[in-house]
Amino acid sequence: MSAEKTMFIHRRFCGPPDSGNGGYVCGLLARHVGGIAEVRLLRPPPLEKTLAVEAGNDGAVLLRDGEATVAQARPATLELAVPAPPSLAQAAEAVKGYVCAEDHFFPTCFVCGPRRGVRDGLRIFPGPVEGRGVVASPWTPDDTLTDQGGQVRPEFVWASLDCPGAFAVIGECLTPVVLGSLTAEILKMPGPGQECIALGWEIERQGRKRFAGTALFAREGELLARAKAVWITI
Repeated sequence: MSAEKTMFIHRRFCGPPDSGNGGYVCGLLARHVGGIAEVRLLRPPPLEKTLAVEAGNDGAVLLRDGEATVAQARPATLELAVPAPPSLAQAAEAVKGYVCAEDHFFPTCFVCGPRRGVRDGLRIFPGPVEGRGVVASPWTPDDTLTDQGGQVRPEFVWASLDCPGAFAVIGECLTPVVLGSLTAEILKMPGPGQECIALGWEIERQGRKRFAGTALFAREGELLARAKAVWITI
């Protein structure tokens, strides 16, 4: 685990208006694990508050708010078959079918909220790709998402792997879902200004649980990152 022992989630990075975006928070905590990580969210991550990062049992890393555990990360493996990506033009066309463009349960979500402007939110608006059984959206990381060296920070790649999974599992139904866990692998970091394609697809359902796969591709079709998520219907 790194020497940094605290985490602070700025309001810009909300999912629901009063808690952190799940993928972003998972990505922040995963940095303390390195490599492929599984992160489980145990309660809504609070905003604008200093949280403790602590070592847990068996290599786990805990995010703590006082005595409460907010999230848990640990090293993992990831078995996930990834569908071929649509073209960037197909992903742009898919956005026209984004079911929450007008009526969004979390309209200010950092990743998929339609009320977030350019250079504020990620503006990933996944819609169905015709005949494919997947949802997709273009995404171009901007320079507000970079570190001091000008590289896109990995927590924003994790964030891009979050909401496409939600829209893969809710389909045309606008029942809200929340992220239970996210297991992700970054193969290659995108650069600022690089046109990417965010993809999501449903894997299976078990009661209130919805299992989804997500992936991030370069415009040319190179796989940059992939993830498997468990979503819980509210």
